Amino acid sequence: MRTLNDYFLTVKLNDVSTASSVFVTAPDRGKVIKIFSVIDGAIGTADAVITPSIGGTNITGGAITITQSGSAAGDIDSSEPTAANSIEEGQAIKLTTNGASTNTIPAVFTIIIRR
Repeated sequence: MRTLNDYFLTVKLNDVSTASSVFVTAPDRGKVIKIFSVIDGAIGTADAVITPSIGGTNITGGAITITQSGSAAGDIDSSEPTAANSIEEGQAIKLTTNGASTNTIPAVFTIIIRR
C-alpha cells in the first residue's frame, strides 16, 4: 500500500542489452522500497541483470533480472530492496545493466522511495 510519504522516480535506459548505466536524482531523502522495470520489446540470448546503487554501493536486494526466455514488450519485473537503500536529498541512484542480452531494447524504471 502506498502512503503520502512515498514518491516515485522514473528513468529510461535506452538499451538493456548494452553494458551501460543511467542515473536519476532523489529530490528528498528516504529509503528505496521497490524498483520496477518494463521493457519495450523482447531481449535475446541471455537475461539482463540491472543493479541499482547509491553512492557506489549496491542496493541490497535491489537487483532486477529481466528474463530473456519468453520476454516481450510490456514485461514487468521488480525488486524489493532490504538494505543499503537509504538516500539523501540530491543523491543519485545509478542503474547498471550487465549487457549480457541481445537486441536493442529500452527499459523504463520506476523507483519508489518512502520518506
